[in-house]
Amino acid sequence: MASPIRCVIMRGGTSKAVFLKENDLPTNPARRKNAILSIFGSPDRRQIDGLGGADPLTSKLAIIGPPRSDPRAAGTHLTYTFGQVEIDTPKIDFLSLCGNISSAVGAFAVYEGLVEATEPITTVRAYNTNLNRVLTIEVPVKDNRPLERGDFVVPGVPGTGARILVDFADTAGAACGALLPTGNSVDRFDIQGVGTIEASLVDIGNAHVFIRARDVGLVGTETAAEIDARGELRDLLERIRGAAAYRMKMISNPSRSKPESPATPILGMVSPPADYRNEIGRGTVNAGEVDIVSRLMFMQQMHKTYAGTSTVCTGVASRISGTIAHEMTRPETRQRDVVRIGHPAGVIDTETRVELSGNNYLVRRATLGRTARRIMEGYVYPRDIDDGGHHQDEMSL
Repeated sequence: MASPIRCVIMRGGTSKAVFLKENDLPTNPARRKNAILSIFGSPDRRQIDGLGGADPLTSKLAIIGPPRSDPRAAGTHLTYTFGQVEIDTPKIDFLSLCGNISSAVGAFAVYEGLVEATEPITTVRAYNTNLNRVLTIEVPVKDNRPLERGDFVVPGVPGTGARILVDFADTAGAACGALLPTGNSVDRFDIQGVGTIEASLVDIGNAHVFIRARDVGLVGTETAAEIDARGELRDLLERIRGAAAYRMKMISNPSRSKPESPATPILGMVSPPADYRNEIGRGTVNAGEVDIVSRLMFMQQMHKTYAGTSTVCTGVASRISGTIAHEMTRPETRQRDVVRIGHPAGVIDTETRVELSGNNYLVRRATLGRTARRIMEGYVYPRDIDDGGHHQDEMSL
């Protein structure tokens, strides 16, 4: 039996992650990767032999390390590496960032004493190694502990909690070099089976590609079950995502999107405000409650709620004139800071401030409000990482 490793399981927003300390993991890249895969029970579609939840939203990893001496990390309290652990293949994607889990990183930092707790709000500055940028996380605190009780609602999460605010403004252009990676508000792609597709490529939080839902034969208010049941549509959406990823220089060939960058860019299918059925809450989302409607493809499946980084990216894109997200946003709300996004499980909003300076857009604020909760802490027992149970390819953090 391998040595136990201390872990904490935390929910952040609509996702759940296993938190590990960087210094508790093997230093050898292959052994470290195999230890993580064993902790999650991957590869196995049920992840029956580990802590993974057999769903992309619950097969997530946060590795927390000490502050780094890198000048870009000046003034930070910790380093944070996010990993999307694949379920049925022995891979961990370290190319993307999860906004939901980023909120839990702030609470984790307070719980672990990585930052001095200050009431009523403790500001945590986390250096994210995926994007090499700094996240600013505002955590409500009482009695030197994160405040978990509150009245803030996150659609897709039972109950209420205290709002944690994450500002992603510093991540603009981190993945592709610019907020608009091609310099265009709209790009055109020739896609086999559909012809020319227009898309807006935007990079903040994570790289994204936004298309009109109607351009791929959708109304825009479909459920995850409806999208996931249509294999040909999912293949088409992946071809669009691959073409955009190649245009953004994220992959070597448009056909290599899934093996080379399965999580990003995230594809958003946007449409104007409309009434639709809340897939989880079983109520109705009214058109008057939202400024734009969107559905996401994440890890080749439709997202059951809405990704945190997609929230800030959609908000920023809606404020950039000429983008497809801007086109689909309720015109009378384009000048205000708050953008309300309708997703399968309800409505999520983001505070967005974007300024045009010459020919460039500058992001001044791009926030995500989430709740987080510590579910358990203890020790996880990975299988013997030398037993050949996983493929020994190289993966560094």
